[in-house]
Amino acid sequence: MELLVPIDTQSKKPLYEQIYEYIRGEIRAGRMQAGSRLPSTRVLAEHLKVSRSTTQMAYDQLLAEGYIGAVPCRGYFVGHLETLVEMETLPEPSRAMRMQEEEDEEEISGRATVDGWIDFSPRGIDLDSFPYNTWRRLSKDTLVDDNKEFFHSGNPQGEPGLREAIGRYLHGARGVNCRPEQIIVGAGSEYLWMLLGLILGTGHRIAMENPTYKQAYRVFHSLGYEVCPVEMDASGMSTELLTVSGASVAYVMPSHQYPTGIVMPVGRRQELLHWANAGPERYLIEDDYDSEFRYRGKPVPALQGLDRQGRVIYLGTFSKSIAPAIRVSYMVLPEKLLQIYHERVGFYASTVSRIDQNILYQFIERGFYERHLNRMRTIYKGKHDALISAIRPLEDDFDLQGERAGLHILLTDRRGRGEKELIDRAAAVGVRVYGISGYYIHPECNHRPCTVVLGFATLSEAEIARGAGLLAAAWSMC
Repeated sequence: MELLVPIDTQSKKPLYEQIYEYIRGEIRAGRMQAGSRLPSTRVLAEHLKVSRSTTQMAYDQLLAEGYIGAVPCRGYFVGHLETLVEMETLPEPSRAMRMQEEEDEEEISGRATVDGWIDFSPRGIDLDSFPYNTWRRLSKDTLVDDNKEFFHSGNPQGEPGLREAIGRYLHGARGVNCRPEQIIVGAGSEYLWMLLGLILGTGHRIAMENPTYKQAYRVFHSLGYEVCPVEMDASGMSTELLTVSGASVAYVMPSHQYPTGIVMPVGRRQELLHWANAGPERYLIEDDYDSEFRYRGKPVPALQGLDRQGRVIYLGTFSKSIAPAIRVSYMVLPEKLLQIYHERVGFYASTVSRIDQNILYQFIERGFYERHLNRMRTIYKGKHDALISAIRPLEDDFDLQGERAGLHILLTDRRGRGEKELIDRAAAVGVRVYGISGYYIHPECNHRPCTVVLGFATLSEAEIARGAGLLAAAWSMC
């Protein structure tokens, strides 16, 4: 493929940025098809009359964000865009800021395992790849000139600019349809669940997938709700069992169920919406906690985007995509519940400081969030593929599940061994794994074959390979 990149040698923008932005724009617009081959950095440099290091820097940035891929001995190819994040941004940051961002990427280093163990925890994220310098710089920009306004009380629902930015992101990346006025920003999902409890009132029975995210169960149970577990099939929560449960609210994770990893097909989503529309006060709580990370197939739009009757309450968080300590989550309320929110709890002050909200707003609007997500998807895909490759020696004894998305996979034993036995065997060789029974609302109701959960986000690819090797050796002896 021959590239006619219109570079401007008189522009203050570095040449590598001009090449990077042009190719990225062509890929986004569909004018460069997935799988098509790009010219080598040497050929492109000769054609554009620039140094090879300039074209290499442009390709390296495109590689980091997943727009192109590299095949050894074959060259560079246009990547598949189905799972890349695209958002509208403010004007490009200055050259100094972009150069500083490149320095962020060079700071990434490997991490040591905690206390000598290799921990396949499904809850962590890769903090080595957090854009520390960018976040630090945005923090300074927020407090420049002694911005007194950020020390006054803000909007109880969250800063308008941040809610607008979240709304644009949700519509473009997840197909969510909402106005900024429907969005409530809060410090963590637990706060939003408690706020939602005050909005809904206590006259509801809540159905939850079983197994599920236990923290959500604990919060709803502590609020006095009767929580009934509903078993799942291969498509997610069983609508037949949901109907007979007597519940009026169902808490589901259709984009990537935790912990089973099930991605709910559109047919089942329609069934859930039909169930919700069949009753006057029925609602679906859609927890979309880690939909940003998907490795196979096209992303399935959010359940909320299919809702035409105002029955879906949408919840999301930046804990998985940025960092848990950011403590910023958001809830999208249907219009009817939004009115109740204003009547019952609209006087509650926002639990996220205006300073933190503005930093996050700048992070999104200046394009840093988009680049960070695409880069993290590339990093996590590398770890995901490393884990899938490393567990191949176990494929005769285990079935693999949940490998299409998210930051963990499941291994289900075929030999009839017990969960505790596998966990203890792993611990004996310095590896931590987690049994799925701990995610059941009533563990005694777990009728699944022995299944262990392996998370990979916090580990390096070398640690993943070593840990999988230790597991293969430990489990082959039992």
